[in-house]
Amino acid sequence: MARPKTYIIKLSDDERAELQKTIHNKKTSKTILKRCQILLELDEVRGTGLTHAQIAHSYAVCPATITNIVQSYVKNGITDIVRYNINPNSSAARRKVDGRTEAHIIQMACGSVPDGHSRWTLRLLEEKVRIELDILIGKDTIRQVLKKTNFDLTKTPTGASLPKKTRNS
Repeated sequence: MARPKTYIIKLSDDERAELQKTIHNKKTSKTILKRCQILLELDEVRGTGLTHAQIAHSYAVCPATITNIVQSYVKNGITDIVRYNINPNSSAARRKVDGRTEAHIIQMACGSVPDGHSRWTLRLLEEKVRIELDILIGKDTIRQVLKKTNFDLTKTPTGASLPKKTRNS
């Protein structure tokens, strides 16, 4: 015997119309699109009557996602479903560098090495970015940008690898 439903969803005509409008909008993200479709499926009045597990399987989401959508709708209403809520602590919200800045950093790292140096270091790149782009970016951010593109600072501009230091030298 199945457990009785804790939350019963009965969408009003206005809410159903807003969900349909969001679904038909071409700029709607896949996440919000699925949320809207799942909420329409869960509707007691015009829904399909499928269980949470069946809906999760048909939309290729985790059953916990269905539960989270239901709880979000019950607590915060339809506006929480049709809007993408980004956690301010997420890595996407905390990004310090956009695509253009990343391209400039990579371009600088591919360029000629300053006089008196055999290769780029993160500190040298940090100084050059601060001077040329007038942006305060730390060496860790530069490291992450270069790591994301598999850029190797140990290569010289000619492409030959620098010798690695041994313990004895």
